[in-house]
Amino acid sequence: QVQLVESGGGLVQAGGSLRLSCAASGHTFSTLGMGWFRQAPGKEREFVAAISWSANSTYYADSLKGRFTISRNNAKNTVYLQMNSLKPEDTAIYYCAADPGNYYRDYIVTHDTEYDYWGQGTQVTVSS
Repeated sequence: QVQLVESGGGLVQAGGSLRLSCAASGHTFSTLGMGWFRQAPGKEREFVAAISWSANSTYYADSLKGRFTISRNNAKNTVYLQMNSLKPEDTAIYYCAADPGNYYRDYIVTHDTEYDYWGQGTQVTVSS
């Protein structure tokens, strides 16, 4: 079992920045592919970004490239999402998720059904 706990959400003005963190336990973190997803009110959950277990590969939703950066610190069992130039449409609950299969397939997946473990989410609200 993998436990994931997100933190770092909050209220920020448009144009501001936030860094989300996701701490993992219960598994060898360095073998997990990790992803971030978000769900806005009344919308389906959508892919944001992912990073491979080795940190050699990252992948972003096209609409977020250049503003969001995913990274990981295996020594701290933590994955991060740096969000810059935030917009009101970035308002959502942000979830981190773990993909144990990434270690074996060695490519990043973006569909939420491919991720086996999920955190409880952290709210990000961007005011205009």
